[in-house]
Amino acid sequence: DNPGARKERIRVGRGIGSTKGKTCGRGVKGQKARTGVSINGFEGGQNPLYRRLPKRGFNNFNFTKNVGEVNLDDLQNAIDTGLIDAGKVVNLALLKDLKLVRSSCDYLKVLGRGELKTALQLEIWKASKSAVAALEKVKTKITYVSQD
Repeated sequence: DNPGARKERIRVGRGIGSTKGKTCGRGVKGQKARTGVSINGFEGGQNPLYRRLPKRGFNNFNFTKNVGEVNLDDLQNAIDTGLIDAGKVVNLALLKDLKLVRSSCDYLKVLGRGELKTALQLEIWKASKSAVAALEKVKTKITYVSQD
């Protein structure tokens, strides 16, 4: 099918002659030889590097917008399968219920992949230029809403 796409895993603990016998490539004793993943950033009790260095810069995490993106072909597919009624308003809450966007999203953006054949009433936060052009072509009513 696709040679080299799936790498065969190495079986360990199958005798000394197999090169991965006895300690199975883990060395001898110690925390890393035991089962379970070794702790990231842990340096055996020594103050780890990430704590030795000072904090720097600004973190924008608290100000990020959690944007749900939906493409035109996703909308058309939902219409074709009967999930979306073309007469009703399509908004973030509806798309969350249909699981077309994550439930953690605060904003809705429409992107232009695929094509839409049915006119809709959309309540969105933003749309890409190609999406707006495609939506206007099928006479879709776009209402821009702010989730703030």
